[in-house]
Amino acid sequence: MTVPRAHLDIDRYLQPATFIDSDHPLILAFTERALRGIGASVVERGVALYYAVRDGLRYDPYSLSLKPEEYVASTIAQRDYGFCIPKALLLVAAARAAGIPARPGYADVKNHLCTPKLRAAMNGQDLFVYHGYVEMYLNGQWVKSTPAFNKELCERFGVNTLEFNGVEHAMLHPFDRDGRQHMEYVRERGTFFDHPFAQISAELGAVYGDVDVMLARLNGDFAAEATALV
Repeated sequence: MTVPRAHLDIDRYLQPATFIDSDHPLILAFTERALRGIGASVVERGVALYYAVRDGLRYDPYSLSLKPEEYVASTIAQRDYGFCIPKALLLVAAARAAGIPARPGYADVKNHLCTPKLRAAMNGQDLFVYHGYVEMYLNGQWVKSTPAFNKELCERFGVNTLEFNGVEHAMLHPFDRDGRQHMEYVRERGTFFDHPFAQISAELGAVYGDVDVMLARLNGDFAAEATALV
């Protein structure tokens, strides 16, 4: 019996990769903790993993790094912080460990509520290139989600948390609670089997200039800055 090509392509996204080391003991342990007490439904498991990453790691854009080892999922699993890309990679790895096909996706977004300090570090821009999100294959379809913004940070920003039901896409909040524009997608970069580290690093330099200078400016308490804006 010949296995349909579509199934072979989907099964590929169950395999471990260089950055998405879904077979690492730390990823297996993270996944087991997140799914403890969760039923066998693939949707329930995907949803549980989303919330484990969304709220288990606080969002910190000042943790951006150009060291490839910082983007290995098993390394990320040992932290309680991360920005959109590491959090997405951890969710992809945990999903694969749980038997859910998953892949990272990237898009350029504009953050209209970017803090002044973060904007200054990015040469005055509010464009975030290669924002990381996740696609999980749940009940016969690819469903998108972005686990970047933890509940506490959303409260500080005055933004509703982004909920995920495993059936509908859960991407970025278009408006805050006062109706102000929050985020918008401006360019889709596509999905990948593994994290395209070299490609993203090159684009950061092309968009923001001297990345070493930018990294030196990326420091502070982002949650406190968010509170000051509200």
